[in-house]
Amino acid sequence: MVQPDIPNKVAAITGSFWIAKIIATTLGETAGDFIAHTLGLGYVVGFFGTVALLVGVLLTQIRSNAFHPAVFWAAIVATTTTGTEISDMMDRTFGLGYVLGSTILVAGLTITLTLWYWRKQTLSVEPILAKDSELFFWIAVVFSNSLGTAFGDALIDPIGLNFIQGALVCSALIAVILVLHYFTKINTVLLFWAAFIFTRPFGATFGDFLVKEHTHGGLELGTLATSLVASALLAGVVFIGSRRERKMRLELSDAKAS
Repeated sequence: MVQPDIPNKVAAITGSFWIAKIIATTLGETAGDFIAHTLGLGYVVGFFGTVALLVGVLLTQIRSNAFHPAVFWAAIVATTTTGTEISDMMDRTFGLGYVLGSTILVAGLTITLTLWYWRKQTLSVEPILAKDSELFFWIAVVFSNSLGTAFGDALIDPIGLNFIQGALVCSALIAVILVLHYFTKINTVLLFWAAFIFTRPFGATFGDFLVKEHTHGGLELGTLATSLVASALLAGVVFIGSRRERKMRLELSDAKAS
């Protein structure tokens, strides 16, 4: 729920947030493949390049004292792109495999959330104001996006699903989370992070479906063209969502004043 008097460095958790998150994860997957495959830089060089971009965007985000939609969503895209490179590098460059790689990522995410809770006694993102809370949030986002990538890749390679089937599995998991949210009393913060993780492989498998070769079950639309289209869609969703949120805040402020 949008609260007029409480600033927040994280976008409001609305339907627009989740639509933008899925588009951002699709963009992260196609952009990561563009860097590693289309440009031929490989996973290691791609990793260091995307990390440099991620650090720059996050420094801008964390140093700011207000919420800027463009910067926030640029940071989300940077984490998804970096997550793609991390997962692919662990599996394909270092040969760790999906099970060991996912175990490492789960451990990293668990440690991050545990330290965050130990320090703040909450994992809620509504609101996030303190710099240390925001830092924990972004570290958790990187781990969760990397883990989501590994999960999506595991559905395709070891398990043997095609891209559409993988996306449908992730859709089913997201649907279960929605049912739990609306019809149970399970902690909403726990469900938020579950949804955050599983929207990543949905976007990743759908992104793969768009860009992979026909022989691998993809549409072969090209990583650059797909990334540009996804960027435009993300910008549109963020713009509309931001306008709607500002309108809601003004209405709430006016109602409170009257």
